[in-house]
Amino acid sequence: MAAPALETRATPGKVWSRLLLLGPAFVAAIAYVDPGNVAANLTAGANYGYLLVWVLVVANAMAVLVQYQSAKLGLATGMSLPEILGKRLGNKRRRLYWLQAEVVAGATDMAEVIGGAVALNLLFGIPLLAGGVIVGVASMLLLALQSQRGQRSFEYAILVLLGIIAVGFVSGLFVNPPDAGSALGGLVPRFEGTDTILLAASMLGATVMPHAIYLHSALARDRHGFSPDPVIRTKLIRATRTDVVGALLLAGVVNISMLLLAASSLRGIEGTDTIAGAHAAVTSALGPAIGVIFAIGLLASGLASTSVGCYAGATIMGGLLKVRIPLLTRRVITLIPALIVLGAGIEPTLALVLSQVLLSFGIPFALIPLIRLTGKKDVMGLHADSMPLKIAGWTSAVLIVGLNCVLITLTLTGQS
Repeated sequence: MAAPALETRATPGKVWSRLLLLGPAFVAAIAYVDPGNVAANLTAGANYGYLLVWVLVVANAMAVLVQYQSAKLGLATGMSLPEILGKRLGNKRRRLYWLQAEVVAGATDMAEVIGGAVALNLLFGIPLLAGGVIVGVASMLLLALQSQRGQRSFEYAILVLLGIIAVGFVSGLFVNPPDAGSALGGLVPRFEGTDTILLAASMLGATVMPHAIYLHSALARDRHGFSPDPVIRTKLIRATRTDVVGALLLAGVVNISMLLLAASSLRGIEGTDTIAGAHAAVTSALGPAIGVIFAIGLLASGLASTSVGCYAGATIMGGLLKVRIPLLTRRVITLIPALIVLGAGIEPTLALVLSQVLLSFGIPFALIPLIRLTGKKDVMGLHADSMPLKIAGWTSAVLIVGLNCVLITLTLTGQS
């Protein structure tokens, strides 16, 4: 498939300096530290200690591979993953594919708004429904920055929020460090009943995010454009690999820190199966300052991730349906389901965990087409995946689909 002849935006001597390791990968990385991650990781650590550390390590390794593949696809073809699929699928299949992708993006957005609302409630006592509205308005301001000032300004704003998230969830470990031996023991793959499989699927869905798979191809393409010169493309792809590793390493540290914090400070404490209960326990065990920092990190997570999620939804719709609506209009529409959940009084942490399980089921629909496309020479040219990359990609897909099948089987049969 021939790539569109877009204008080159980079020269060989400027490739590395323009990336600055602060580009599209850091926007995509926000998807890996959203409120859904907080709910899943805190629940896993508080209920099962260090048991599921290995899930986060494996999921983060998969995330590095997947995000590199997505960015490479955008740079090598000049098209996003949804755009390529939109050209290859017939009308009926394209609309059905868009529908499942939109459901996944909606679940993502709901989790992020709920998380931000919970943070505002913890910090200022604002009712959840009102907090959801405030988060929605704040995310509109971030999206307006992207619309008016361009992608680079949006990236800078997201990077600042990512730094706040990191401080918010890592700081508690310095007050009460985890047991090193137990943490290392958590690297041994194992489960303890259906509940741990459910949590593992939730953690996986919160880490290997489907909407980020769709989005990163567009972010990389929009920032750097498409160059007809294979030398320039190769340099950009190599630099992007470093960008992805750096961004996802930071996200992985934050994720693992959440679980370790819960395992070391919240294990066995009543009420820690909710974010509000975990915040109260953190405040009690580590002091009010750490509690406030924790809540601020959660708020930054909600604000940043809901903006990125809305951006991803627009990318999906534009590529698959060839329909583009203003980002701010989309923000208003996608805010409604989260406000309904908040207004109905559904327990926020439960809604967050279940939304991440739904994301886990959506991963194969994004991951399998990505792996197939990046392995095709007629799509990627000389940038097609090597055999080791193909093996790693398909292994990841098999593991994810297999975990979901086990989860469904055990849940339906009532085994534990």
